[in-house]
Amino acid sequence: MAACSFRRSIASQVSKVLDLPTENLIKSISAVPVSKKRHVADFQLSIASVIENSSSDCLAQDLHLQAQQLAERLKCDSVVSEISAGPGTVNFTINRELLAKTVLQQVWKDGSEYGIKSELFSTVPRQKAVIEFSSPNIAKKFHIGHLRSTIVGNFIANLKVALGHEVVRINYLGDWGMQFGLLGVGFQSFGNEEKLKSSPLQHLFEVYVQINKAAEDENTKKLAKDFFRKLEEHDEQTLSIWKQFRDLSIEEYIRIYKRLGVHFDEYSGESFYQEKAQEVLKMLEDKGLLQKTVKGTGIVDLSEKKDLSTVSTVMRSDGTSLYLTRQVSPNVDLAAAIDRMNKHSWDTMIYVTDKNQSNHFQHLFQILKLMGYDWAERCQHVSFGLVQGMKTRRGEVIFLEDVLNEVRSRMLQNMTSTKTTKEIQDPVETAEKVGLAALIIQDFRGLLSSDYQFSWDRALQSRGDTGVFLQYTHARLHSLEQMHGTAELTDVNVACLLEPDAISVLQHLLRYDEVLYRSSQDLQPKHIVSYLLTL
Repeated sequence: MAACSFRRSIASQVSKVLDLPTENLIKSISAVPVSKKRHVADFQLSIASVIENSSSDCLAQDLHLQAQQLAERLKCDSVVSEISAGPGTVNFTINRELLAKTVLQQVWKDGSEYGIKSELFSTVPRQKAVIEFSSPNIAKKFHIGHLRSTIVGNFIANLKVALGHEVVRINYLGDWGMQFGLLGVGFQSFGNEEKLKSSPLQHLFEVYVQINKAAEDENTKKLAKDFFRKLEEHDEQTLSIWKQFRDLSIEEYIRIYKRLGVHFDEYSGESFYQEKAQEVLKMLEDKGLLQKTVKGTGIVDLSEKKDLSTVSTVMRSDGTSLYLTRQVSPNVDLAAAIDRMNKHSWDTMIYVTDKNQSNHFQHLFQILKLMGYDWAERCQHVSFGLVQGMKTRRGEVIFLEDVLNEVRSRMLQNMTSTKTTKEIQDPVETAEKVGLAALIIQDFRGLLSSDYQFSWDRALQSRGDTGVFLQYTHARLHSLEQMHGTAELTDVNVACLLEPDAISVLQHLLRYDEVLYRSSQDLQPKHIVSYLLTL
């Protein structure tokens, strides 16, 4: 990586003056963000982080003074053409021709792996990560939260794979619970085999809505309870109905995820862990962690002082494992986490869900720790905010496919009404891809934890900081390559690349490994998105 050789060169000079190991200094040297308003140096050394290494306290004016003193002791050489002091930093400008030559050669050499091979990642061990994301409920709405979970989880998985880690992508379906009692009864009254096979997600949702209208009726309640009881007792006929609902839904999900460029290694679900959840209750009891309330419900005390000020409920008063939704109890999740550790021996496990579930995951990780699983510390909840106002022309979003179709039709309309759109072979597919980029970029521009108001018009604009603009720029660069060929240039006359605009692009390319490193550390896509928009 070009930036690495420059950082190392600067670090080795500073190390001689300060008598500190070069390796310690490399992390304190960073590429300077490009400014359109003024000329900036290429790299800066933060005095505070170097002093931190040499452990003495320091005020701002002292830092500035130390920066000036250090700058005076350093000399320009064949790599560095200018050294100056800033507020608490020493700034380095690289020899312009060397900058152009080194960056271009590196881009040629590394191709699509540019930035990934940086020595910033050399201290990061290759790991196995399990990432659970998307996780919709069968027969219920695929709401916008599921869409966010899908694209954020996919981003994290792609980033980790690109950086050489092994990733297992898990879709943990809501495929169990009383709703299947209702659904089973509903299907007997309102179901249609043909519709189930042709569009399972939509049909099961319609059946569920219809039967829910009758859910207060005592007879319906009883039938639903009976159906679910048979399911829990593994009655063959009931199980085969449930299995058909699940299998057909997954088939359709796979098809729709493919449009999003998303795939999973494993479709798991609540149904897998019903018996194991009972075993977890037994383990909690054996370890003396399970307590009974007056009403007979089972709880785990999570308070520091053991005064029951924070508890997690894990068992109904009738002794069954309490599990309806994630918000109610961590039981089934405890069983799933333990099972995944046994199956995959992962180094890190990441759950991608909305921030309303933060409490649930906090409890989950605490209980695992109390059970003696030290690996609970390597579990992480990546949470995201809520999206308001995403509607299709037909009204609120019920299915993921509604969103994808809406993106496609709106984008197609924009393309046909724009004079500059060229004749393309497959306008529908192009509209879908460009539209999806727009959707994803709008979502990734801010911190994941922020809520935001969705706007189709803003997302699909072809100017400004949008996914459409990124895709157009990318397409224009490709057509330049096609027109002028992409043969490797062995001898580039870098003297032609010394005007300010060219230097800005080169400086920005220098920063890419740091941006990647930052995203890999905090798992926020916004660093990469804003880098690309600036580029």
